[in-house]
Amino acid sequence: MAFHRYVAIGDSFTEGVGDPDPTRPNGLRGWADRVAEVLAGNTDDFAYANLAIRGRKLDAILDEQVDPAVAMSPDLVTVYAGANDILRPKVDLDALAERYAAGVAKLAATGAQLVLFTAFDPGSGGIYGPVRGRFALYNEHVRGIADAHGAVIADSWRVSQRLPDGLLSSDPRMWDVDRMHLGAVGHQVTAMMVLDALGIAHELQPLPLPDLAQVTRAEKLRGDARWARDFLAPWVHRRITGRSSGDSVSPKYPTPTPFTPAGPRVGSPTER
Repeated sequence: MAFHRYVAIGDSFTEGVGDPDPTRPNGLRGWADRVAEVLAGNTDDFAYANLAIRGRKLDAILDEQVDPAVAMSPDLVTVYAGANDILRPKVDLDALAERYAAGVAKLAATGAQLVLFTAFDPGSGGIYGPVRGRFALYNEHVRGIADAHGAVIADSWRVSQRLPDGLLSSDPRMWDVDRMHLGAVGHQVTAMMVLDALGIAHELQPLPLPDLAQVTRAEKLRGDARWARDFLAPWVHRRITGRSSGDSVSPKYPTPTPFTPAGPRVGSPTER
């Protein structure tokens, strides 16, 4: 199967936050770039656009990214939206799903193959444990939307079935130091998951895992305190003040950009 024009829309997950690469726009690679690199090897006229911007909630993604994506006449679109809504103090998931379905319907009308994502299982502990039920309900809505529009599901909730023995999606080695975004290991796993869902042959393998450091309870508490100061407190402050981490961020690839298996083609318009 060969795709010729791939458009990725969404938030920080799709932008690639947590997978740094200073040679790329926004200093990020991410799972969508990794998928594009594989797809580029299947055709000589491949182009890729990534409209995702960190911090965007579902309505902003639908309002800002769906119409531009449709205008690019894609034959493949990946969509991830809603996670930033789920983490708000209050959210009507049923109403959220109705709006999500309307956006997906507009994308499906292009005839492109769509890929939707379930959310990762946050587990019953940690800061996300209290909203685990929200994630599960959101996932059921996503499955229903996918069924209605012929979309493929990249099933993050069940991704542990695809991980190396003993690795869980909640394993800190899957995540960036901010504990909110996937790290390089997680982005690689997600790229493999998307390609497998599409039935695309690839040679991607899980990245090597670092050893888990053995820490005492006191060291763990100090690490948690540093994380709360450096990452959680700024996140809460942005929520209170109505700001977003993506307020001054532009899309990585706002127009279809020629790509090769090594990444953006030399000389392509990728500078921001």
